[in-house]
Amino acid sequence: MLERVKTALITGITGQDGSYLAELLLEKGYRVVGMTRRSSTASDERIAHIRDRIEIVQGDLLDQASLVEAMRAATPTEVYNLAAQSFVPTSWNQPVLTGEFTALGVTRVLEAIRQVDLGIRFYQASSSEMFGKVREVPQTEATPFHPRSPYGVAKAYGHFLTVNYRESYGLFAVSGILFNHESPRRGLEFVTRKVTDGAARISLGLASELRMGTLDVRRDWGYAGDYVRAVWAMLQQDQPSDFVVATGVAHSVRELCQIAFERVGLDYERHVVVDPGFYRPAEVDHLLGDAGRARAMLGWAPEVDFRGLVEMMVDADVARLQSGITTPVSG
Repeated sequence: MLERVKTALITGITGQDGSYLAELLLEKGYRVVGMTRRSSTASDERIAHIRDRIEIVQGDLLDQASLVEAMRAATPTEVYNLAAQSFVPTSWNQPVLTGEFTALGVTRVLEAIRQVDLGIRFYQASSSEMFGKVREVPQTEATPFHPRSPYGVAKAYGHFLTVNYRESYGLFAVSGILFNHESPRRGLEFVTRKVTDGAARISLGLASELRMGTLDVRRDWGYAGDYVRAVWAMLQQDQPSDFVVATGVAHSVRELCQIAFERVGLDYERHVVVDPGFYRPAEVDHLLGDAGRARAMLGWAPEVDFRGLVEMMVDADVARLQSGITTPVSG
């Protein structure tokens, strides 16, 4: 008897993590179905290179019926819920929308699975932002949450709801508590990409300064391409369990700026301007993850270190800007 080909349904497939996860699953022989919202503007540049190898269904985390229909159309064996309003500063400006997508959206996906097929394995993208004002360093799966943004609060809701559906309905449902993970596909609004793009622009004469918020916060930054390997491995276990995914090494935004500008032969102190206008209402000062369980139980380890990650991103931004440059301008 032929084994059924695994089918993965990925919400948020057009995002950074969704694109890397789709690539990984295609390599492993999966049928990959991405769920996207109906939009008048295309936003699939991250998956353009694999678009002919994946299927797309329409669905919206705000619309329960559309999720049920997407599940029935895709007939997935695994569902990866990566879709969210995921930019922390925006969550203060749009807290209700963040709650609808990032918190209640998880409820709707889980309910759709419950209605369609309880045998589906479910992955929820949790976040280190749930730890917020940290109770201990480093943070593990047992560290209490104290989120410091509407985004972190919404992620905590989705995390605990995933636990609840696992315990209430016997669903194979897990959460990956992923610490910051970046790549050349990261959105320009995120601090790592803001810095690498800024360094690239200044080196090419397209800008003269980069305005930043506080430079002293510390984050545990890893490479998104590494982290999706852990995401997949979580759904391959015999028993559902939540995992922290992190490098175990923290760096400051100042170090990020230093490495990025060094890569293009510049001194960051001559170009980076601290602007209090970029400060958050409540800051998360120090996130550092302990991925010991993931290393032991999933056999996972990161392959790209912090310097390698930053240099990869700077190089990609320089190449992108050079390919589109006609006449350099100062500014």
